[in-house]
Amino acid sequence: MALDGCGIVCKYILILFNLIFALLGFAFLGLGLWLRFSNSTRGIFGMDIPYTETFIFGVTVLIALGSVMLIVVMFGDYGACNEKKCALQVFSALLAILAGAEIVVGVLAYSRRYEVGANIAEFYNSLYSLYISGGDPGIGVTLTFIHNMLHCCGITGISLVEVVKQTCPKPDGFMEKLVMPNCPGVITNVFDSKAPLVMGIFLGTGALLITALVCTIILLQQIKKTSRDVAAYYSTVY
Repeated sequence: MALDGCGIVCKYILILFNLIFALLGFAFLGLGLWLRFSNSTRGIFGMDIPYTETFIFGVTVLIALGSVMLIVVMFGDYGACNEKKCALQVFSALLAILAGAEIVVGVLAYSRRYEVGANIAEFYNSLYSLYISGGDPGIGVTLTFIHNMLHCCGITGISLVEVVKQTCPKPDGFMEKLVMPNCPGVITNVFDSKAPLVMGIFLGTGALLITALVCTIILLQQIKKTSRDVAAYYSTVY
């Protein structure tokens, strides 16, 4: 169908948005499935040990989030590329739900930042314990990513006794060669001291979803208008 300039811009914005969303969805789903079915972590899901509960919950969230994102992408990409009204309507409804959820989660994360920080620190502790017990290279890569992102080192941070120091970042200065910040403390402090930033990330993501929703609505209106024009033309001709 022939779209005007605004409709074409919205169409390609949605395609780009869905591409980014798909990459994130595949990353979350892949990581979640790998943690769920990896030889070193598969048996954890049948255990009833306190520290595994947070790990199981985190893996479940990753799988669910990745799956939902890919479902959203499926409707959005199909609707935008083929200009299908039904798919775009479903996509817009899913975007509205996700945007609302992002904003609610952001506000809750801010208001309960101490609890959220403690839960994420506990999830880190479970990864740490699993790596020590099994030495899974995938978990090692995950720990390396966390350590470099937060610039911390394990549970103790003391290089002489820290058993995962091979996954830790390079120390900044002489003192960090002896002691680096421990990750559970850093994670808790991040959610405490940078709570507005964390909420801003959630709200910013919600705003991005709302922008995609607006583009979807504009594209839908353009498609409906084009359909009416085509129908009017053929009714006049025939």
